[in-house]
Amino acid sequence: MKQFNKSVLYVAILIAFSIAVVLLLFNAKSELPVFNPSDFNSELVDVSLHNEMGDHSVSDFELRNQNGDTITQEDYDGKIYVTDFFFTRCPSICPIMSNNMEKLQSTFLDEADVMFLSVSVTPKLDSIPIIKDYAEKHGVIDGKWNITTGDKKHIYNLARKSYFAVVNEGDGGLQDFIHTPNFILIDKQKRIRGVYDGTKNEEMTRLTQDLKSLL
Repeated sequence: MKQFNKSVLYVAILIAFSIAVVLLLFNAKSELPVFNPSDFNSELVDVSLHNEMGDHSVSDFELRNQNGDTITQEDYDGKIYVTDFFFTRCPSICPIMSNNMEKLQSTFLDEADVMFLSVSVTPKLDSIPIIKDYAEKHGVIDGKWNITTGDKKHIYNLARKSYFAVVNEGDGGLQDFIHTPNFILIDKQKRIRGVYDGTKNEEMTRLTQDLKSLL
């Protein structure tokens, strides 16, 4: 009888250990990665950061939103947020991206820790009245989603040194940014935790799941 009890105990311990290992492996696999400059296509990364492999966080910024208010990193402190780069006159991918951002806003409307940030890559063309109209068209909720414009050089540095969302600046013309369709997921520590194609439904599903996992 004692031998039987010992066998049962050993089996119980083995099962408990196996479950613990499975849970650890699951948590390890489900943990979102932290992205650094070396994880991106070098075309998207400023040359000064090509060899950076760790501890990347997005830099402070100063932009103006659809209401003409100054928006800085402080407005996003302690928040999880999604960033994209666009321009209001974009006839192709931008409307799709903005529609998908609007859907995300609706999904996370009641989550105070989730915000959204869209940055114009044609700031000289996208004045405050223009981005205000664009914001109204896409149902932007003040305090939840900022559609922003600002100094072109500053925006370029953000795109190339913080979020890695546009390729080379080009010839200095009004519309020389070549931006990606990427949505960039930022955590509360200002680290990049995911990159998603903002024009694809399956990518939006993945982004929604990853946002929930960070919450």
